[in-house]
Amino acid sequence: MKTFVMMTKMASADANLVQVGSRLQDRSRTSRSWMEEIRKKCPEVRFKAHYALLGHWDFMDIYEAPDEETAAKVSIITRTYGAHVIENWPAIPSERLQKIADELDLLDHSNSL
Repeated sequence: MKTFVMMTKMASADANLVQVGSRLQDRSRTSRSWMEEIRKKCPEVRFKAHYALLGHWDFMDIYEAPDEETAAKVSIITRTYGAHVIENWPAIPSERLQKIADELDLLDHSNSL
């Protein structure tokens, strides 16, 4: 399984506080429906973490999926639940990156990644 980090922005930049507030009130119900749809259409996906953020992004999800096509399905489903901006980033453990660098023998081994 591959690890992905999905960054989601629910409200557009020009949304007013009333719009944002009403979306937050419906968020719990919507979140359950969103997760049920992903489980139904992408049963191989395993969510590891879900965070609400106080910054540019509204939510960050860390999940495992077998491939990029499945990650794309998660993004498409998420968009249908009101997300305006979604980015999916592939992620690998830092230990694996160090091993790849060691295998390439290109980096100064006195500095770790």
